[in-house]
Amino acid sequence: MKNYIVTGAAGFIGAGVAKKLVEEGNYVVTIDNLSTGYESNIPKGVDFIRGDCGDEKIIKQLPRKDYDAIYHIAGQSSGEISFDNPIYDISTNTISTLLLLDYALKNNCKRFIYAGTMSVYGIQPDSSISEDVKCNPTSFYGVGKLASEHYMDIYQSYGINTTSLRLFNVYGPGQNLENMRQGMVSIFLAQIFNDGFVQMKGSKDRFRDFVYIDDAVKAFINCLKFPESENKVINIATGDRTTVEDLIELLFQLMQKPIDVRISGSTAGDLHGIYADNKNMRDILRITEPVSLKKGLIQMIKWLKQK
Repeated sequence: MKNYIVTGAAGFIGAGVAKKLVEEGNYVVTIDNLSTGYESNIPKGVDFIRGDCGDEKIIKQLPRKDYDAIYHIAGQSSGEISFDNPIYDISTNTISTLLLLDYALKNNCKRFIYAGTMSVYGIQPDSSISEDVKCNPTSFYGVGKLASEHYMDIYQSYGINTTSLRLFNVYGPGQNLENMRQGMVSIFLAQIFNDGFVQMKGSKDRFRDFVYIDDAVKAFINCLKFPESENKVINIATGDRTTVEDLIELLFQLMQKPIDVRISGSTAGDLHGIYADNKNMRDILRITEPVSLKKGLIQMIKWLKQK
């Protein structure tokens, strides 16, 4: 049995990672403030500390164990919401990372795996984006997440082996359908299910790279299986360019409802389009056949109808 810290296990991705680690017979402790997640999401067997990862007093509540790795997945994860309170955003995403890196150093935990984001890239050309392009974040959220990666670079010189998984648009069963400001797929799906139409902000020509939850969880778990992932930044994405219009049409088709889209306004800091070069995910993490958007949406809609 190994010991792991998984922050954010009440949330969408954190719960999946914590569940997998527990199923493999490991000890897992989580910190979560339940701001967007639910205590009921925390897998059975996970020790739960309620609080903010950006609070040093909460970090000190972690049980004294020899931890094999820290998965830092908790944090405010919406570019739009980051404009409401930039101070909170930097606390939950950047200060929390620095506190946990310091904890790892002081407690001889040599492995740190971080939930990064495609938001660090900002405005980019209409082509697949690799990890080595210059980052130009356009939201407070993207700036804070990029700062966290820079702190990780410094801690590498102290002997902490870090990995930042730059997650693209993750979706799937278990996503919070009540949060209407985070997650394009979950927002549109909830609107279709509850209202019969999509209220969309911005252009239908925008494009994204949608990655299924199982592939995201697998990426976190595989970081420990493949040492080549140490001290790397890795895109987690399908590599497919999907327009918002195509996503909406597919959702209506799978929900067997007539298309009804209403467009108004825009979202602060929103990117017109981005999709990934996922060569490193395929080569380093061995995720060679990511779940297609249609297959993933079928599974998500099945889950929604069974709720």
